[in-house]
Amino acid sequence: MTPIQPLRAARRPGAQPCPHRPRCPGALAHDRSGARTTASHPEQGWSLLCNGVVIFDDGGALLPDGRAVPPPPARARMVAPAA
Repeated sequence: MTPIQPLRAARRPGAQPCPHRPRCPGALAHDRSGARTTASHPEQGWSLLCNGVVIFDDGGALLPDGRAVPPPPARARMVAPAA
């Protein structure tokens, strides 16, 4: 089995991560999913963000260094008690 290689950005070293202002949050920032979408594949359930993060429809993510961020746990639904 081949190990997963980290994603590599197609930018020149030292280049700014975002050509737009304000700059997107970094891949390790708490609000990393707030970055702009650069490629979207809704039929496959994922999008590539400007900061190099691949975000999935279930809320999980794959960071540029290859680490996975699990989706948040499903919230328990509140059921009204029977009268």
